[in-house]
Amino acid sequence: MKKINKYLSLIKFSHTIFAMPFALVGFFMGVFFLHQKEETGRKGLEVVSAYFSTHVGVFVFVVLCMVFARSAAMAFNRYLDREFDAKNPRTAIREIPRGLISPASALRFTILNSLLFMGAACMINSICFLLSPVALLVILGYSYTKRFTALCHIVLGIGLSLAPTGAFIAVTQTIAPSIVFLSLAVIGWVSGFDIIYSLQDEAFDSTEGLSSIPAKLGRKNALLVSRLLHASTILLIFSSGYLFGLDWIFATGAALFSGLLMYQQSVVKVDDLSRVNIAFMTANGIASIVFALFTIADLIILN
Repeated sequence: MKKINKYLSLIKFSHTIFAMPFALVGFFMGVFFLHQKEETGRKGLEVVSAYFSTHVGVFVFVVLCMVFARSAAMAFNRYLDREFDAKNPRTAIREIPRGLISPASALRFTILNSLLFMGAACMINSICFLLSPVALLVILGYSYTKRFTALCHIVLGIGLSLAPTGAFIAVTQTIAPSIVFLSLAVIGWVSGFDIIYSLQDEAFDSTEGLSSIPAKLGRKNALLVSRLLHASTILLIFSSGYLFGLDWIFATGAALFSGLLMYQQSVVKVDDLSRVNIAFMTANGIASIVFALFTIADLIILN
């Protein structure tokens, strides 16, 4: 059990709360997208029940894909950054620098989860399987980006944006404008809060020659970029709901999500980073769950 806990800590399993709700939104939007095309006359729970009665396996494998992909990405990031983590006082307590997990074990864990991810994708449909190496290239490749570009935050956002898009494709085997806008919103949301989180390492990144928006632009300008990204996120979230034909329940959830984005921006100051973790973990975790619950409720109750 202790060994399992070490690996759960290595991959920060609790942070799955950021992407998983959006994957569920993408999944349910896919179900109702198919329903709209079929025009069966079913409503709400009937649509969900009819889908799950014959395709429950898709839901299971979508969840497994999320877990395996994120586990591979986090383990690889910890493996690749182990030397930097050991130098940085903030990250020196992580499992590899402390010797709790060896670099070789972390790499084996990455490979195992990558293979499991591709296997789960194969069980969904051929399109998901063919796209799975591309997804791995993005989510694993992110770990290299801080070495050469300050746009690493955007790449992280792209990685997490694959959650709603992948889940939608798993159900529909196609794409739609609404899910594209939702995925773009995820890019803005994740990039924005990752910039806030990386403010803590501004000095370290500059010293070590690592790239990030705070290290390149300074705290004040980095916060401005983060706010612009979150402003775009709000516009894209509402646009996605409009394109899909969602109603007031979705709008309420989107408004609450937007309010939590504004809250996290308000608690982080140029000269005060003491509340970064509140902005990063608490506000974003609540925001993703609230948005997913209200969006799925709109789909089930009003469609």
